Amino acid sequence: MKHILITGANSYIGTSFEKYMEPFGEEYQIDTISLRDDLWKEADFSKYDSLIHLAAIVHVKEKNEDLYYKINRDLAYETAKKAKEEGVKQFIFFSSMSVFGIDSGIILEKTVPNPKTPYGKSKLAAEELISELGSSDFKVCILRPPMIYGPNTVGNYPRLAKLAKKSPIFPKVNNQRSMLYINNLSLFLKLMIDTQLSGTFHPQNEEYVNTSEMVQKIAEVNGKKLLVIPGFSGMIRLLSHQIDFFNKVFGTLIYSEEMTGHPSNYYQGEKLIYQDSNFEKSIRESEK
Repeated sequence: MKHILITGANSYIGTSFEKYMEPFGEEYQIDTISLRDDLWKEADFSKYDSLIHLAAIVHVKEKNEDLYYKINRDLAYETAKKAKEEGVKQFIFFSSMSVFGIDSGIILEKTVPNPKTPYGKSKLAAEELISELGSSDFKVCILRPPMIYGPNTVGNYPRLAKLAKKSPIFPKVNNQRSMLYINNLSLFLKLMIDTQLSGTFHPQNEEYVNTSEMVQKIAEVNGKKLLVIPGFSGMIRLLSHQIDFFNKVFGTLIYSEEMTGHPSNYYQGEKLIYQDSNFEKSIRESEK
């Protein structure tokens, strides 16, 4: 039996992963721990094969930049050090696409991280410190996922879903977004744990997502009629420069297919297949 510890009690990714792994209950023991106080420092990590570090902060005021580093960098590094000292074999750190500092375009294998926000900067700083701990006995696995969505998620997906259910029309855009369905991420995590992989990965859905098509599919699975109409590209382009939400929803931002962790990559001759659900199935399950 593999023993797994998740930091960050009640996190969306953590609780979703636990639910996904329920059918494999006899093979995996999953525990969670909160890092909100210092009690975790007294916990025994020695029985765990893998630790998934999810404890982090995302949205705080810019003037609290020190808090980003305190939680996202220092706490993560302290947790990783304790894990290594107590014999945990693998440390899975959740970083972010934001470490690249790119709001639109294509992120390539050769793209150098250059974060612009305190969140992105603190995540990259944590990556660098934690990576130094890596060894043959302590595998460090860094994940930089794009936007994650699924049932009961938060963020831009539920906003678009709400529009899809209420609005009779939606603008036609020709964008592409890298996204990651929560069950695909959960299967990816299972693969990481089963193979004890190390390295930096950029998991994503096999299919890039077009915002107009996604909203239309959400409306369809909810039995709503939604007309996608052209002619708004100029207005959307203007608003995307002024309002972050419009850029995140209607702009193009993708990982190229060459990026490590994409399904086209291999591990010891075996394809890393973690597409539990295709795009259409993921929308149906998210809206169920």
